[in-house]
Amino acid sequence: MSAWSASSASSVSAMDDELTRWAAERAPKLIARAEEQAVAVLRDALLDAARRARLEEVSPVAVPPRTASAPAATGELVWTYCVAGADAAMPEDSMGVAGSDIGRIEAAGLVALVSRVPAAEFAAEPLRENLNDLAWLERVARAHEAVLEETFALTTIVPLRMCTLYESDEGVTAMLQRERAALLDALERLDGREEWGVKVIVDRGRVAQAAHAASPEAATYEEELGERTGGGAYILRRRLERHVHERADSLAAEVAAGVHARLQDWAIDAITHGAQNRDLSGHEGDMLLNGAYLVEADRADGLRALVDELEAHHRDLGARIELTGPWPPFNFVAGPGA
Repeated sequence: MSAWSASSASSVSAMDDELTRWAAERAPKLIARAEEQAVAVLRDALLDAARRARLEEVSPVAVPPRTASAPAATGELVWTYCVAGADAAMPEDSMGVAGSDIGRIEAAGLVALVSRVPAAEFAAEPLRENLNDLAWLERVARAHEAVLEETFALTTIVPLRMCTLYESDEGVTAMLQRERAALLDALERLDGREEWGVKVIVDRGRVAQAAHAASPEAATYEEELGERTGGGAYILRRRLERHVHERADSLAAEVAAGVHARLQDWAIDAITHGAQNRDLSGHEGDMLLNGAYLVEADRADGLRALVDELEAHHRDLGARIELTGPWPPFNFVAGPGA
C-alpha cells in the first residue's frame, strides 16, 4: 500500500470513529424527539378523524379557533363504534367510552353501535387538549377497542376508527343512509372472517452468525486476515464487518418476505406495517415483519399450525413469531371512519 493510500485509510478510519462517537451521543435525543413526533402525529390523526366525522353531519357546527376565552362546550356528542346488519346481536350491559351506556341507531337496514359522551371532554377544543394526555388517550382507546371486541364476538361488524363523532343521532342516520351500499358490501366481504396480527422478531446476533457462516466471501476474508497485520488487517476486518452486516440485512429481508408470502397465500388479504419502536413496544430483537392478515374464521387453527411451522423453520435465527387475534378487521375495511 502506498504512503498516500495508508494516510487516506487512516483519515477515513478516524472520521468513522468520530461519526460513531457523535451518533452515540446524539442517539438518545434523536430517539426521544422521534417518539414525541410520533405521538404528535397520532394526536393529529385522531383529531382529523373527529373533524371529518363532524363535517359529514347534517347540520355541522363550525370549530372555533383555539383561544383561552373560548366558551366551554356543553351537551353531548354521539361516539360511533361500528356498523352491523340491523338484525345483528349486540352486547348487553357493556360500558363504552367515558363510562357511557351503549345504544343503537338503526337506518337503511343497518345498525350503528353508539354511546353519548360529554361535549365538554370530546368536542374539538377539549379533545385537542385531551389528546396530549397519553393516559387519557390510552383509556379511551381501550374502551373503544373493548366494545368492538365484544361486538365482534357476536356478529360481523365494520369497525370505525376512534373519535368517529357526530353532533346528533341524525348525523349517524345520514351516514348509514349515505354509505349503505359500501357498508353492506363490507359486511358481506367480512362475514365469517377475522383479522390476525403476525410479528416476526429475530436475534440480530444470530442472524449475523448465520449470514457469516453461509457466505463464501466471509470465509475468504477470514483467510486473508490470517496473512495481514497492522493497518491492512484493520481495513480488511472492517470490510468483513460491512460484508456480514449487508448479508445479515439481506437474510433478514428474505426471512420477512418468505414468512409474509406463506401467510399471504393462506389469507384472503394481507397488509404490512412498519416495525414497532422497540422502546415503546418492549420487544427484544429485530422486528422483521409486522403484518395483518384476513383469514376465514374456520381456518384459524390452520393458521396457528402454519405459524408454529414457520417459527420452527427459523429457530436457528432465534426467531419468535407472535400471532395475535382474532381482531375486528380494522385493516380490511374502507367504510366511513375506516
